[in-house]
Amino acid sequence: KRSEAGIIWVLWLTYGAFYFCRSNLSAALPGIESELGYSKTELGAILGALKLAYGVGQLLNGQLAERYSPRLLLALGMFGSAALNLVFGWATGLYFMLFVWACNGYFQALGWTPCMRVAANWFPLKSRGKAVGIIGTGYQTTAVLTFIIAGWAAQTYGWRGALYIPAGLLALSAVHMLLLLREKPDETGPQRPPEGASASVVDPPQGRGRFTETLWITLSNPSLWLLALSLGLLNACRYGFLDWGVSHLKEIQQTGVASAAFKYAVLPAGGVLGAYLSGWASDRFLGGRRAPMICSLLACLGVLTLLYDRVVLTGFEQTIGVLFLVGFCIYGAQVLLVGTAPMDLARHGTPAAAVGFVN
Repeated sequence: KRSEAGIIWVLWLTYGAFYFCRSNLSAALPGIESELGYSKTELGAILGALKLAYGVGQLLNGQLAERYSPRLLLALGMFGSAALNLVFGWATGLYFMLFVWACNGYFQALGWTPCMRVAANWFPLKSRGKAVGIIGTGYQTTAVLTFIIAGWAAQTYGWRGALYIPAGLLALSAVHMLLLLREKPDETGPQRPPEGASASVVDPPQGRGRFTETLWITLSNPSLWLLALSLGLLNACRYGFLDWGVSHLKEIQQTGVASAAFKYAVLPAGGVLGAYLSGWASDRFLGGRRAPMICSLLACLGVLTLLYDRVVLTGFEQTIGVLFLVGFCIYGAQVLLVGTAPMDLARHGTPAAAVGFVN
């Protein structure tokens, strides 16, 4: 149990650290717009390039995570993303910035699927919801820190500071991962099911099956297509808040970028609570059924999104409250859609491939 707890917290920080170099651009956007003169449409193209590359990367890297060392893939993703954030800070040309941020999207996609491969190795179905829920609070916590740190850095050092300082934090986290992460309970011998778990609950060792075989197993699973559609619609809402929220608050409430970023840190703070409680509750009260929890949270999110634009005009407390609830609903549903549910529904021991496809 102690080693399982240790793995949870290593994965908690490892994947959470990726957000230092993904959510940070939100705090840099006002400075880029002001200094370089790019329109919101052009900046939106840069943001969209990351999403497209991230999606392609998830599909490919989910397959790779079934075959190659998760530690190797995570190291490539973390050091690569940190380096690309440095390069982006030196850039001024629109198309070069778009290219660099798209490359960052691919390296960012080397984070989640290897982490879920490790989680599938360590945790059986009956405890997976809670474990992934805890891991999911990591990227909410680091998203809070990212808004605060990147907002402060942009205010103090200019928009490039929002790229450079988070890059250093991600590189340090990569070193921590390489030192402490164990990929499965017994890395020197064959993997065995935990006591009381059936053999089917624990996924087979990596390296089995051809790329085309695991890809077909994944694509022919209709349940994964439903999860993917749900996640796509959720992310349209999620990234609207994450990418444009700081700029929106800065303009609507006539405040500085640091102040707007500080307020927006409340959204992932609500996500910490949502991510943990949704995984725990679906294990405890729903017998591992994720769909009822996901549907309830998505319905609440729809209502809150419609209310948001009016609420932020009313004052500080109302803004903080609605952002907290929005974060709770977004990440309560998202952590189930990106990790727990695809792993539960994966066929023939292909959890990382299933997670990658849905993402």
